[in-house]
Amino acid sequence: MGLDIRLPIGLLFSVIGLLLAGFGAFGEKAIYQRSLGFNVNLAWGAVLLVFGLVMLIFGRRSSAIHPDAGMSPSGGRPAEEQ
Repeated sequence: MGLDIRLPIGLLFSVIGLLLAGFGAFGEKAIYQRSLGFNVNLAWGAVLLVFGLVMLIFGRRSSAIHPDAGMSPSGGRPAEEQ
């Protein structure tokens, strides 16, 4: 059980943020007239991307600090299952 939930969540948010920011950056500019010219897709894509990257960084840092978290001292199965 070495999977930290922050890794897949960070990957998911990073991919969605990249897609949304890309659509905001390269999409049609006329659709932002209703939002007073504010590029909502680009702004929220950047927010999602930053959040996803922070989750990935924390997940990687945690797995680097505790590489065998949840393992018993003998290196076998976790102590709760023995």
